[in-house]
Amino acid sequence: MSLSVGVVGCGAFGSRFIGLVQAHPLVGRVALCDLDADKLAARAEEFGISECYLSLDEVLATDVDAVMIFTQPWLHAPQAIQAMEAGKHAYTAVPVIMLPDGDEILEWCDRLIEAAERTGQYYMMGETTCYRHEAIFCRQKAAEKAFGHFAYSEGHYFHDMSHGLYDVARWRWGDQFDDSKRGSIPMHYPTHSTGGIIDITGAHMTHVSCMGYAMPGDEWFVRGTYWDNIYADQVALFRMSDGHTARVAELRRVGTPGIDSFNLYGTEGAFERSFAGAVWMTKDGGCEEVDLSKVEAPLPDELRGDSGHGGSHAYLVHEFISACVEGRQPRVNAWQAVRFMAPGVIAHKSSLRDGELLEIPDWGDAPD
Repeated sequence: MSLSVGVVGCGAFGSRFIGLVQAHPLVGRVALCDLDADKLAARAEEFGISECYLSLDEVLATDVDAVMIFTQPWLHAPQAIQAMEAGKHAYTAVPVIMLPDGDEILEWCDRLIEAAERTGQYYMMGETTCYRHEAIFCRQKAAEKAFGHFAYSEGHYFHDMSHGLYDVARWRWGDQFDDSKRGSIPMHYPTHSTGGIIDITGAHMTHVSCMGYAMPGDEWFVRGTYWDNIYADQVALFRMSDGHTARVAELRRVGTPGIDSFNLYGTEGAFERSFAGAVWMTKDGGCEEVDLSKVEAPLPDELRGDSGHGGSHAYLVHEFISACVEGRQPRVNAWQAVRFMAPGVIAHKSSLRDGELLEIPDWGDAPD
C-alpha cells in the first residue's frame, strides 16, 4: 500500500518534515498546504512538489489519505478533528492544543478522543522526546526488564526565554502580536517533560501538586495579558498509576544551555541524562556511559541521517506513516497524547492554589 500525505503548514518547522515524508518508501504522493501563497510556492519549488493548496479545507476535499499538521498550537486539536471527520488520518506537532484556559484545553481533549473513536481514523501527536536517542535506549532497557520496578522518575524541559522563545512567540502570533500576547504558561506545554516518563514506564499521572516561581521584575510573565500568568518556572510532583513518583520541571527562566530529557530510576537499574552526557547504572555498582549517538531503532534507509530534535523527526514520520499503512494506533495516539497533556493543565491549576493536590482526568487506553 502507498500512502498519500498532505503537509499542512510549510513554515520553518513544517518544512523540516517535507523531505522526510517524500523520502519514505511507503509514501507515493505528497501535497503541500499553506495560507501564505509565496511560502507555499517557495517550498513547492524547493521540494519539486506540484500539488499545492491554500487552505486546510482544500486539501481535505482531495483524496489524500492523511495530513500532517504544523500550524499554530492552538489550532492543532480543532484541525485534527476536522481532518478525521473528513476521513483522513491526522498528525499534529506538539502540544495537543495550547491555550490559557485549562478547562478549554481539557474540553478539546474530550473532543479529540470522541472524534478518534467515532471516525475510526488514526491521530498521532509528534512528541519529539519519545524518539530521541535516550528514549529508544530506555525503551530497550525497559523491554529487557532491566529497570526492575519503576520507583522514581524526572522529566525536565529547561529552555530559557532568551534562547529563541521571544522570536517563537512573535512568529506564532504574526501581525496579531503585541504586548498583550506576552508570556505563556509553561505547564500548558508539558509534553517534552511528561512524554518520556509516560511512554517508557507505561504508567500515567493520576494526581499532582505544583509550585510556580515568578522572577522579580519579570516584564514578560505578567498579569493582565492573554496568558495572565506570572510563573516562568513550574515544578510539579506527580503520583503515577503504577505507584511510583515523578517530578517534572518546566523552566523558562533558567541559567543553563537548555535540555529536554528525563531520568528514570528503577529497583534494579537507572538512567540519567544530564548536560554532561548519559549514564546507565545498576544497584550492584555498575555505571557506564551511554553513547546516545550510537543508539537507534529500525528505520528505512531512505530516512537515515541527521534529523531535528535529537534525531527524532525521521522516527516520527516513520511511526505515523507505518501506523496508517499497517492499520494500527500510533505509539503517541490520541489517548496517549491527552495523557501527556492533561497533567500539565492540572499542574498549573495546582500552582494557582498554592500546591493543592489535585486529581488528573484520564481517558483510558487506546482501543486495539
